[in-house]
Amino acid sequence: MAAMKKKIPSQLILAISILIVGGGLVGGEYLLVRWLPGHRQRVSDETLKQLPYHNDALGIDMQMAKGLFGTAETFPSGVKISHSTFWSIGASLTITSQPNPDQNWEFTPEVLAKWESRGAVEDLPLYHVEHTKISNRDAMLIRQLKGRYLHLTARIICRERIIEADCSPGAEDEVLYMQACDETLRSIKVAGAEPPPPAPGVVELGPAVKVK
Repeated sequence: MAAMKKKIPSQLILAISILIVGGGLVGGEYLLVRWLPGHRQRVSDETLKQLPYHNDALGIDMQMAKGLFGTAETFPSGVKISHSTFWSIGASLTITSQPNPDQNWEFTPEVLAKWESRGAVEDLPLYHVEHTKISNRDAMLIRQLKGRYLHLTARIICRERIIEADCSPGAEDEVLYMQACDETLRSIKVAGAEPPPPAPGVVELGPAVKVK
């Protein structure tokens, strides 16, 4: 007599299905609520972690975000550091040095006006210029869209030369890597003579007040 195959009760199948689906939902909730935010924070901390970088040829020191470190390609007037990835275009940082023919310690109002108006004149999207100080030197931070990717460029003026550092997230997380670019560029220190301290302002004295 042939052995009869036992049928699995439909209630048992339903219970197992509910258990599997419920376990998947619980696991998904844990991933979204507990693990994923912590993972993102760890990625952010690791990307923004500052590491010292020195370049004798350019005469600069800075604290470079770890997420920007990569292959360094030197050329006569500078260096390009590329953080390459297997599947996309990674972040990059290009630093160059050019002569300062005017020997000025600061950018002239004409030069500043030229850079500040460039976005409107050339109709450049997302263009913004910040006139600032970087390590006690006169500087500009220029944000602009080049092709498909945002770039943040620092122009730092010294008596003999102008250092230009151009940083781009590439196809990486734009918000995170733009922060990495910003923090890195603001840390640049250029070797050489420091600009003189500003002249003390003239204090105007009013007429003496007679005490009766």
